[in-house]
Amino acid sequence: MSQSSLRVLPVIRLTVVLVSLVLGACAGNPPGGRTAIDPASVRVSGGVSRDFERSLEYLRGERYEEAIGILEPLVQRESRLPAPYVNLGIAYYRVGDEKSAEEAFVKALAVRAGHAAASNELGALYRRQGRFEEARTIYQSGLQVNPDYPVLVRNLGILCDLYLQDLSCALAQFQHYRNLKPDAPEIKIWLAELERRM
Repeated sequence: MSQSSLRVLPVIRLTVVLVSLVLGACAGNPPGGRTAIDPASVRVSGGVSRDFERSLEYLRGERYEEAIGILEPLVQRESRLPAPYVNLGIAYYRVGDEKSAEEAFVKALAVRAGHAAASNELGALYRRQGRFEEARTIYQSGLQVNPDYPVLVRNLGILCDLYLQDLSCALAQFQHYRNLKPDAPEIKIWLAELERRM
């Protein structure tokens, strides 16, 4: 596997952990003029919480079909939070069902516009499918709500650099990423290479 491929692999485990911690705590209003629901104010039943935690165990254990089996009914019972949709999308992607993965990520973004993990996962899916401009749009929408979310910043930079050949966009993202993650060893290499090409 090439070094550039390693840079752009999705951070599934990080996303699962972050999603489980915040259950969709990013700000933003859903499309259609509805009022955004503050995830902290959403009261869920103990059964929903238990099922969500069990689905996380399955995702961590790479038991994706079992995670889907829990998450599908869970999102039918509780559709006010984006995290179950994000995790459902991850599970579908891991079993090779990109259409269902995309639908789940889109639903997460309908619940919470600009949700960081959903934006990152959908953008990465579009990039892998060669839908580069759509990926850019999703990453940029996510960054409007979460301007300092490092994974989104990095992935937009990689998209601009390797796939869109938009070096000024890549440079801006990598410089921002360096400010967010000054100890990331790869960023110095990326910036030096990019500045050499410019």
